[in-house]
Amino acid sequence: MSQMVYGCLMTLDREQVLRSAAALLTRKSTATMDEVARAAGIGRATLHRHFAGRDALVRALEELGIQEFEAALDAAGLDEGTSEEALRRLIAAVEPGAGLLSFLVTENQLFEGEQVNEGWSRLDARVAAFFRRGQERGEFRIDLTPAWLTEALYGLVSSGAWTVQTGRVASKDFQYMIVELLLGGARRSVEQ
Repeated sequence: MSQMVYGCLMTLDREQVLRSAAALLTRKSTATMDEVARAAGIGRATLHRHFAGRDALVRALEELGIQEFEAALDAAGLDEGTSEEALRRLIAAVEPGAGLLSFLVTENQLFEGEQVNEGWSRLDARVAAFFRRGQERGEFRIDLTPAWLTEALYGLVSSGAWTVQTGRVASKDFQYMIVELLLGGARRSVEQ
């Protein structure tokens, strides 16, 4: 087999393993490497060839989650229309990867400590800039910092993913409940 074909197969297999791991870990964050291997349909040794341990697997999932969230930010067109319309588009774009984002937000609080992935910093800056623009346009409250609104967004997406996954909320309500709760707290009222 040529080196190029072999490399493509390895990449494809790695992507498939990551997707399987993400699906399992978003349902069961405490899953062992053995369980991840079984979910991916591979042996533990094969999993360890791709990822030396749980930390390496989580780092790879983190990169996948960052890529997906960046793609959602790009797709949402945050500079187009009103801030409310842009937020609705963002939540719709984030929804398919919300479970992975939920897992990563929780895992990173335990995993990274003082070390922050550069990708998260980029995401935080983009989301905070969106909220800042909404404040400058008079659409969002100015007494809440863009950093706080960013964290609130992450928290609501994570909570929404979890409540849908556990069956406590219908998946069709994911976007509505997040947008309405966030806007209810973030929207600038005429009294202010």
